[in-house]
Amino acid sequence: MNTHRALLACLCLTLVTGCAPIHPWVKPYEREHLATRVMKWDRDPASTAFMAHVRENREGARGATGAAGGGCGCN
Repeated sequence: MNTHRALLACLCLTLVTGCAPIHPWVKPYEREHLATRVMKWDRDPASTAFMAHVRENREGARGATGAAGGGCGCN
């Protein structure tokens, strides 16, 4: 019985992934409209780089300014 369920699950996954598009939804020439200044995380990269430099010198630490990672957030 478990074998039948496993085969049915594999079949369903195969069918679902078979419906995925081969090419991306956004064409390369359409990406320029998505890359506007409003869509950026940082509106003033020069100011952010300067503040990171100031923070590195003040705290004596470097790095850890990238994207947020995983974890449970217990700290």
